[in-house]
Amino acid sequence: MSLDDLETVNEDESYPLMAARFRGFLPVVIDVETGGFNAKTDALLELAAVTLTIDTDGIIKPEKTFSYAINPFPGANLEKAALDFTGIDPKDPLRRAQHEDTALNDLFQHVRRSIRAHQCNRAVIVAHNAHFDHGFVMAAAERCNIKRNPFHPFSCFDTVTLSGLAFGQTVLAKTCQQAGIEFSNSKAHSAKYDAEKTAELFCLIVNRWQKLGGFSFE
Repeated sequence: MSLDDLETVNEDESYPLMAARFRGFLPVVIDVETGGFNAKTDALLELAAVTLTIDTDGIIKPEKTFSYAINPFPGANLEKAALDFTGIDPKDPLRRAQHEDTALNDLFQHVRRSIRAHQCNRAVIVAHNAHFDHGFVMAAAERCNIKRNPFHPFSCFDTVTLSGLAFGQTVLAKTCQQAGIEFSNSKAHSAKYDAEKTAELFCLIVNRWQKLGGFSFE
């Protein structure tokens, strides 16, 4: 398939370039903030996702951001050190937190819609230290007995690995600085902010690789 085949596609039509680029997978950037490190026992407190799109030149870019404050599930563990690190007060009514199942079902609906638009088969989680975020999303979906999980059950794209390759850095803030992406440490550790910065970083690396001749749509 050639990029020239898609020159007449408009924004309201579905098109297969994303599927061609990632073997039928739709990358969706995820970030979570939690009450600890154990996905099975510790609370999921924030969840954010950035869907990606692709233009007719094969350049990927962030599309839409979805962000949720989440109430700890019944019996969830909350580590003080984790709360001190994120600055999240789970009892703060101004968070307007939702139940896990409400947040996940809403997000999964948006992801499935994007999968269809890009003619992909399934979504794959992109995250910084991706197995951490992947584990919390999967554990929450299991707790909520969600049958139609659009994400691949074990595959993910890790921007830590990509950052080490592309920039010799593994910390998100340092990688963004090296990549020329503005990053505010005071805004970090918010799921929405970190997801959006991770999305910028992922797109930059993938697009730069293509421009260097590392991938062809032919």
